[in-house]
Amino acid sequence: MTVCLLLLSIVALTAALPVPRLLTRAAWPEREPVVGLWVWQCLVATVLLSCLTALVLGAAAVFQTVRAQVFAPAPAAVTAAYDLSTAPTWAVALTLLLACGAAWTGAMLARELFEARRRRLRARTVLNERAPDLPAGLPAARGPLLVLEDEYPDAWWMPGHPPQLVVTTGALQRLTDHQLDAVLTHERGHARARHDWLVHLSTALATGFPHIPLFAHFCDQTRRLVELAADDTASRRCGHLTTALALIELNQHRGVLSCASSNRLLGERVDRLLEPPPRLGRRDRALTTTAAALVPLLPLLITFAPGLTALS
Repeated sequence: MTVCLLLLSIVALTAALPVPRLLTRAAWPEREPVVGLWVWQCLVATVLLSCLTALVLGAAAVFQTVRAQVFAPAPAAVTAAYDLSTAPTWAVALTLLLACGAAWTGAMLARELFEARRRRLRARTVLNERAPDLPAGLPAARGPLLVLEDEYPDAWWMPGHPPQLVVTTGALQRLTDHQLDAVLTHERGHARARHDWLVHLSTALATGFPHIPLFAHFCDQTRRLVELAADDTASRRCGHLTTALALIELNQHRGVLSCASSNRLLGERVDRLLEPPPRLGRRDRALTTTAAALVPLLPLLITFAPGLTALS
C-alpha cells in the first residue's frame, strides 16, 4: 500500500506541475484545438483518478470499516497483497488531506453549477422580457433561433431546456448571409461539443485550487481552445476568410481588435483564420489522442497491480 501511495503521488504531482507548463508552451494545440482539449482533459482525469485511488487505499488502511467494504469481495490473498494492517503517519495525513480535497472539489463543482444555473435563469428572464411569448391561441413563434430587436450586433448560444440560438437585428444588418451562417455555425459548434460543461468544470477546479498549475492552465486553455475549435467548425463550412470577416464585423465596434485592447484572444483568432496553420497529420493526431487516453489508466494500473499480481 505504501508503494502504491508513493507512486500515485508521483503521478499526480508530475501531471499537475511540470507537464501543464510544457503543454502551454507547445504550438501544436493551436493547430489541433480539439486534440488539445482532449489532452488537457486526460491530464486532469489522471490527477483526479490518482487522488481518488490514493484516497480509497489510504482510507482502507486507516479505517477498518472502509477496508471491509472495499475488500469485501476480494480473496484473502488480494487483501494481504496491499498490506493494510498498519498505516504510517504520513499515509494518515495524506488520506485526511485527500478527503478534504475531495470534499472541496465537490463543493466547488456544486457552486459552479449553481451559479451557472442562476446566470442562465437570469438571462432567460431578460430574454423573455425582450421577446415575450405570444398570447394563448396564437402559434408559438419561438424556435431554436430567436431574433431580438437590437441595433447592437451580437449572437450567442443559450444552453438549457430548451437550448436557444439568439441573434440580434444589428447582426443581421451588419453581416452578409455567408458571414451570418459562419457565426451561427460557430455557436452550434459550441452547443454540439457541450463546451459549456467543459468551461464549468475548468472554472470550478481553477476557483477551488488556484495555485495548482494544472487547474489554472486548464481553465485558461479551455476558454481559448473551445473558441478555436468552434472557429474551425465554422471555417470548414463557410471558409476561413468569411469566418474571420464575421468576427471582425461583430466585434470591431467594441474596440477589442485594437492594439490597446486587453482582449488578445479575438485578434489571435482572426489572425489564425486569415493565416490558418497546417493541421497535424492523421497519424500524429491518432497517436496523440491514443497516448493521452492511456495516461489516465496509469493510476488504475498502479492501484490494481498488487491485487492482480496476487491472483496470478
